[in-house]
Amino acid sequence: MPVYEGVTVEEATSKGLQALGLTKEKVEIQILDTGKKGFLGFGKKLAQVSIEPTVSEQITEAVEETVEDIVVADEVMKATESEATLSNSKETKVLEELEDEEAITELAMYLTNITKELNAPALVRLERTDEVIIFHLDSNKQGILIGKHGKVLNALQYLAQVFIHRTTTNKLSVVVNVGDYREKRQAILQRLAERTAEKVKQTGRPVFLEPMPAFERKQIHYTLSKDEYIKTHSEGDEPYRYLVVEPAKKYF
Repeated sequence: MPVYEGVTVEEATSKGLQALGLTKEKVEIQILDTGKKGFLGFGKKLAQVSIEPTVSEQITEAVEETVEDIVVADEVMKATESEATLSNSKETKVLEELEDEEAITELAMYLTNITKELNAPALVRLERTDEVIIFHLDSNKQGILIGKHGKVLNALQYLAQVFIHRTTTNKLSVVVNVGDYREKRQAILQRLAERTAEKVKQTGRPVFLEPMPAFERKQIHYTLSKDEYIKTHSEGDEPYRYLVVEPAKKYF
């Protein structure tokens, strides 16, 4: 049960709402101690309140996430099923133990076909760095390929990584990007990591982040690895593997 303190009940409540990122309408507030002003600096005691998200708020968030995941899974499944049908109508080609360049070409074709099935045809443009191979999807319908909160793009990212792992002997690292979404997302993840760390320090409780791709989890891992008061680890199975940010026990 998270407890927040302040000179007054109002101040303690304000601190708690800010830490949780919620409004009064979406939480249940319990006053634990109204505090004391004291006399000449003696006997002063801070006010304490306990704040928890309401059951309806927790249910709403869970339902929204579930609905989004079902919609995205349905879209991608339809696309991959259509692609499988197209492949079966032609001469079957075994995609196993491919050389790196051949696998990259096959993946580019795979992503091209999926974007067509999603009614957002894209030109696949490659960018190579020392660490990853980036598949840029250039399309006039970027919003469809990104999806709400990046759900569709993350599904494409997952499919691309699975494709590479199944077809090559070398486990290449690939990233699928649309426009400058990944760059903007990187800045968002940086802020998310910092805010989450502050919340954990204030409440002394772990925070469970939304499912995200492995390379995004690694970014948050790396950012928070510099904070000795915080530790992180991942839980769950792909593509719904998520990050847990919690206090380092030696400090709490």
